[in-house]
Amino acid sequence: MPDKPVKVFSLSTCSHCKSTKRFLDECTVKYEFVDVDLLDGDERKAILADVKKFNPRCSFPTVIIGDNVIVGYKEDKIKEALGL
Repeated sequence: MPDKPVKVFSLSTCSHCKSTKRFLDECTVKYEFVDVDLLDGDERKAILADVKKFNPRCSFPTVIIGDNVIVGYKEDKIKEALGL
């Protein structure tokens, strides 16, 4: 398993976000995630600014795997970025 850092920006109520996290769990991939809708105030603004750097449309899920940015639930692209 490659040692690329994996970060998921998601919404707690988003079905595509839940599917993405479930898929990563099934592949036993270690990842960090932030449910942006559960944040408040300055913390939320800071995270949204980060998301916009990777995904100007600020849509979810936004998955960062190493240098790859994957927007949406795309199993094939996630597998490819992870080298699975």
